[in-house]
Amino acid sequence: MTNYQQTLITNPLVDQLRNEKSTIDHVQVIQSVISTLDQDNSAMVSQDGEDAYLWKFKYGSVLVFVQLNGTSDEDTITVWSAVLKLPVKDETKLMRRLLESNCTSTFEARYGIIENQVVVISTRTLAELSPGEVSRIITIVATIADDNDELLASEFASV
Repeated sequence: MTNYQQTLITNPLVDQLRNEKSTIDHVQVIQSVISTLDQDNSAMVSQDGEDAYLWKFKYGSVLVFVQLNGTSDEDTITVWSAVLKLPVKDETKLMRRLLESNCTSTFEARYGIIENQVVVISTRTLAELSPGEVSRIITIVATIADDNDELLASEFASV
């Protein structure tokens, strides 16, 4: 080990920096990410209480929702977008397709069902969440939803 490496390892200032939590303004990060994805300036935000927020914006052919239920490490960010209304024709085939996609192509997101709608959704606690991860979660949900909503509707939507 060189003297430089040894100095870095035992330097009290470096130890202090390693132990300090960086405070990230998740609200500002989310708003910045949405502003880069919002294609027609449709973004809206509502605030419920001091630290809870809900954003909605259009991405391609889908509406994307981003919910921040607080700002502590235990709080969560949830991103979702509806891609298909239920009931559908050939529900068994649809469910198999969604389960297979969950295993192979949805990354940190997944397909689920909320209030009789198939959604793409991702949830993450804020503990150690970086701005890059916020961007990734929102982008993944928006992209998967936009890439698949019309395809799923054309094959499975009820007449």
